[in-house]
Amino acid sequence: MATFLYKLGRLSFRRRRYVALLWVLLLGGIGYASSAAPAPPADSFSMPGTDSQKAFDLLDERFPAASAEGATARVVIRAPEGEKITDPAAKAEVNRLVAALGKGSQVAGVADPYKANAVSKDGTTAYASVTYKVISTELTDKTHDALTDATDKTRAEGFTVETGGDAVQAEQEMGGSAELIGIAVSAVVLVITFGSLIAAGLPLLTAIIGVGIGVSGIAALGSVLNLSGTTSTLAMMIGLAVGIDYALFIVSRYRAEIAEGREPEEAAGRATGTAGSAVVFAGLTVIVALAGLSVVNIPMLTKMGLAAAATVAIAVLIALTMIPALLGFAGKRALRRKDRKNLKKSGADSKHSKDTKATKATKATKATKDNRALTKQAAAHSAKAAENTKPNLGTRWARLVLRRPVTVLLIGVLGLGAVAIPATSLELGLPDEGTSAPDTTQRKAYDLLSESFGAGFNGPLMVTVDTGGAKDAAAAAKTVGTSLAKVDGVAAVTPASVNPAGDTAIITVVPTTGPSDHKTEELVRTIRSKASGLEADTKSDVLVTGQTAMTIDFSQTLDDALLPYLGLVVGLAFLLLMLVFRSVLVPLKAALGFLLSVAAALGAVVAVFQWGWLADVVGVDQPGPIMSMMPIFMIGVVFGLAMDYEVFLVTRMREAYVHGANPAEAVVTGFKHGGRVVGAAAVIMTSVFSGFIMENDDMIKMMGFGLAIAVFFDAFVVRMAIVPAVLALLGKSAWWLPRWLDKLLPNMDVEGEKLHKTLTPPSSPAAEDEDRDNDEERRELEPVRG
Repeated sequence: MATFLYKLGRLSFRRRRYVALLWVLLLGGIGYASSAAPAPPADSFSMPGTDSQKAFDLLDERFPAASAEGATARVVIRAPEGEKITDPAAKAEVNRLVAALGKGSQVAGVADPYKANAVSKDGTTAYASVTYKVISTELTDKTHDALTDATDKTRAEGFTVETGGDAVQAEQEMGGSAELIGIAVSAVVLVITFGSLIAAGLPLLTAIIGVGIGVSGIAALGSVLNLSGTTSTLAMMIGLAVGIDYALFIVSRYRAEIAEGREPEEAAGRATGTAGSAVVFAGLTVIVALAGLSVVNIPMLTKMGLAAAATVAIAVLIALTMIPALLGFAGKRALRRKDRKNLKKSGADSKHSKDTKATKATKATKATKDNRALTKQAAAHSAKAAENTKPNLGTRWARLVLRRPVTVLLIGVLGLGAVAIPATSLELGLPDEGTSAPDTTQRKAYDLLSESFGAGFNGPLMVTVDTGGAKDAAAAAKTVGTSLAKVDGVAAVTPASVNPAGDTAIITVVPTTGPSDHKTEELVRTIRSKASGLEADTKSDVLVTGQTAMTIDFSQTLDDALLPYLGLVVGLAFLLLMLVFRSVLVPLKAALGFLLSVAAALGAVVAVFQWGWLADVVGVDQPGPIMSMMPIFMIGVVFGLAMDYEVFLVTRMREAYVHGANPAEAVVTGFKHGGRVVGAAAVIMTSVFSGFIMENDDMIKMMGFGLAIAVFFDAFVVRMAIVPAVLALLGKSAWWLPRWLDKLLPNMDVEGEKLHKTLTPPSSPAAEDEDRDNDEERRELEPVRG
């Protein structure tokens, strides 16, 4: 692979104008297609095969006028202090409000609170349910304004009026600036890392182009593949982070090759062949992790994962082709000005220029005494420079870990273990209006309903009774309702609503406890356990749905998919890492380190979003249960990203080991050349994800925090501390691979061993004579090095 990528890098360098033009045209073409494409469909949440989804599908079929999937709004009205909502004046105002709410082409209907028994027992509060013909994202501004105007008029009459439901337009505070924050921080980190505006600008430019192509492609194909607007959120988040990282590693390797005196084209080829190989396998692990979300069998997660995986694939292709092309325009200006001056002063420029043109064995016959003298002076100069050069931070840190591997290992493992403790109290659920900010109208409506009608009123259960074509649904529903009213935990059972055909009925069951209460979950399970007996008695199908039932089914679906998903993702990634490192223990260590970092990240998420620690700092308005999809989502995304740093850091160690370094020297070499770059990449990725913490959407905020803290733990604790400590303790055993397996696995040459042999010419007698002369000269220079 390294040889192929080496040739690809040189080709892209030479044909830089065509390569750059191709990517720009691709961006423009897909951008135009996305602008001309129909608007993407609205978000739709479904869980095929679950009882909740079966019930919703049934309601959509049998009650089409009810718009089972249409938006809803519950307008809660409380009478002024000392008055009753049933007083004549109050009743007249409520009737006027109901009439106003019923106007509009998108309104399916409004339930009169006096006719629907929607008045509290104390007579102070009532609510009107508004149903719409379309889903929430298809509601027009005119419809939103009509709802607001109607409630404002009643509020002006002295009534307390609050509105809940998905028809209420949520306020957006950030307006999509999260990615801009991540880019700004990334730019600062890149400038500090490279010390060159040109080198810092290349990863940013290519990442933006890659994300632009990915997101535009999602928009262009949205109506065809049923990709909603939020599908691009994860693609943008992941694509921006890995796009910068992949380009960063290739540009960094290019600068290292230039610093060794190679010509720009050769340096670009070698950088693409070595660092590019790591980019390919790192990208593959991320793609496997994201595409693996398909096994969960939740269409929304599948689409998000596949869209993000496609964006990562684009980022890999851009890093392998467009980065070498742009380096062709930058040349040696990708180096710091100081490094360019030092390179020119040392004369290494001209020396390696000759080497790249004359790597034939016959050049040894042209060696003269003057050349030997010049070589001796250059070697002495290099030895003196090396003596005066202070080891970089990565080298010093690696040596520290090698001296105290057990201590570092214990501190890292115990520290992450302590952070992971809150994860043992993890409570899963779907966000509802009870977790909204206290000052929002949705939260106020939620609290008013809880106070006046009971905690369970905000999480009613919908029970469907389907007689399979027989027109006796009313009698069957009555039997079911009478039985359910006797179940512990049921506060009320409303009379059944029967469809025009008379074969399906809906019963609303109000629990005594709130939607997120464990007792409500137990009630759902109890009703479902009784369903089989009721079905036999009434000769009908009884299904339970509603927000609480959907949460239970969603959590169960994710629980059932977790082990297969882990097996698929970890198994495929383990095989990929064995191909990369030619080792069994290194991939095993990588997987165990990932589990430790993701557990710690989940612990941090629980502490902040569920317990409320540092809630004000992060911007958590109301602590509550963690989103059900968060664990499996974090496992998928973080696994891919964690393997990125494993590949980038340990590949350089493997490269040094294959080329003759002992295990300890290989660890030091890996940190010397890769520690600073991996650290910068981790800071960039953390900053990109952290920018999304400032979004107003609770799901995006939680995703951003969880991914940011997971990357921080994995990069700086697991990969920077635990990995070198484990490798130091394992020694040569870390690179052990059974002979039969070594023969079975194809050699992908990620470390560039075959490439190194290809670029090194075969020895000739004259060359061997020169090598002996050079050995004598090096021995003469040993005192200088000492």
